[in-house]
Amino acid sequence: MTTKTSGIRLSVAADTCGWLAEKGSAMKRLLGVACVLAWATAGTASAQTTGAGYAEALTTSLASVAKAMHATIRRDLAEAAVSMPAEEYGFQPAPETRTFAQLVGHVVNANMFFCSQAGGEKSPATANYEQLTDKAALVKALNASLELCDRVYGATTDATFNQSVKVGPGVGMGAADTVRGAVLMFNVAHNNEHYGNIVVYMRLKGHVPPSTASGQRPPR
Repeated sequence: MTTKTSGIRLSVAADTCGWLAEKGSAMKRLLGVACVLAWATAGTASAQTTGAGYAEALTTSLASVAKAMHATIRRDLAEAAVSMPAEEYGFQPAPETRTFAQLVGHVVNANMFFCSQAGGEKSPATANYEQLTDKAALVKALNASLELCDRVYGATTDATFNQSVKVGPGVGMGAADTVRGAVLMFNVAHNNEHYGNIVVYMRLKGHVPPSTASGQRPPR
């Protein structure tokens, strides 16, 4: 893509984002804010990293790829949960969206479910974490869920990546016959999806997300 063409597309994207941010329902305005944030950082994206670069993360070992992807997103999630002030855990950009606390709790629920299913063990979950509102309790639960995933990802090898597993029914979902690696990759994708939500929440409250902050730190 040429510089001129790239500039035109960014300009169109900016206009569209601005329209979304100013018009329509509360949800459209929230999408517009997220769009503006994405557009505003597009020019400097190449200078920011969210962990290992693709040259290090992408190998011929699918188990190693899954571990590398998990290591990056688990760090960003853990740091975001800690850095968001306790008094802002109830922040809700629009009435139809989750609060920040509910976002973190949703991620905890998913990590507990998917990683225990991939590992063929009983979930250690003791509650519906999306109902918690206390920061300390949510940070503790998030760390526990991430440590569970650390163990399952760490124990996954190329030999067990394609091991058959049966994922039990979840909220609004039926059971599924799949393989261990697919569940772990699905969990990484789900964590990244909701970290994207968390980034918007943090930006709206004036905080720098961990993935951006790590890219701004001077090299050691």
